[in-house]
Amino acid sequence: MPRHASPAAPRHSARPGRRARLVSTLAIAATLVAPAIAHTPPARAAQAPAVVAGNPYERGPAPTVASIEADLGPFATATTTVSRGNATGFGGGTVHYPTTTSAGTFGAVAISPGYFGTQSSIAWYGNRVASQGFVVITIDTLSIFDEPDSRGTQLLAALDYLTQRSSVRRRIDAGRLGVMGHSMGGGGSLAAATTRPALQAAIPLTPYHDNANWSPVRVPTLVIGAENDTTAPVGSYAEPFYTSLPATLDKAYLELDNAGHAAPISSNVTIAKYSISWLKRFIDNDTRYEQFLCPAPSGPAIQEYRDTCPHS
Repeated sequence: MPRHASPAAPRHSARPGRRARLVSTLAIAATLVAPAIAHTPPARAAQAPAVVAGNPYERGPAPTVASIEADLGPFATATTTVSRGNATGFGGGTVHYPTTTSAGTFGAVAISPGYFGTQSSIAWYGNRVASQGFVVITIDTLSIFDEPDSRGTQLLAALDYLTQRSSVRRRIDAGRLGVMGHSMGGGGSLAAATTRPALQAAIPLTPYHDNANWSPVRVPTLVIGAENDTTAPVGSYAEPFYTSLPATLDKAYLELDNAGHAAPISSNVTIAKYSISWLKRFIDNDTRYEQFLCPAPSGPAIQEYRDTCPHS
């Protein structure tokens, strides 16, 4: 399919700094912003939508701009805690899931924080994504200092926990799984997609990884960068990551206008809107969400958007 792109102002790619400086900056960024975003929105009481005829994986009513921008979707949700002691291969976390048992099984998503971060920094994704019809686990990593590849391995371990050992495993379709992550967790989501090509979606958020070549990835990938990211500048990380993905892959690059590295760890309508659309389109194979991804979206919150448009 042809690629569509919205115009973007010319930029000069920032040079990567020394690794020690980068790690220090990541730690400072996480420390400054994490306390402000520890609250997860409460579950919403709602009537559970029925399974949609036609595509057996569609969940919920036909989407609108309002429905994908809303704080919570049509499914009532609940949460359960995974202690570090009960987790294998990751540091524990929180599972958010639709309460209905009459709408069929759901796809599942694991989400990793970035360097020096805990699951509190990604908590806002939990109910927001789950209420759209997914089982979501926001994880703590084994160590707040874990490198991206380790975070990728832990994301996969969390998915394995969800589908094999969790109390909600019977609610999950183990063939429809995805990963997300912030910063080093975003690099981890790319690593996880490389390791496990059977995944259905990956969303790295202002990602960092030493590796800039992701040509082996075969998982539909939405890379989200931030225009004013000085920790992992888009010219050195998010943009080259996107460009290195195969041209034949379902992929997109969304750059947040006038935003910094920490943008994904605070509630953000633009991130939620397009992440939900991506997960619905590729985990649920729900083509009703293509309208939000192609032609290329634009608006005051988007500095740049590139994509290959979903391959039907």
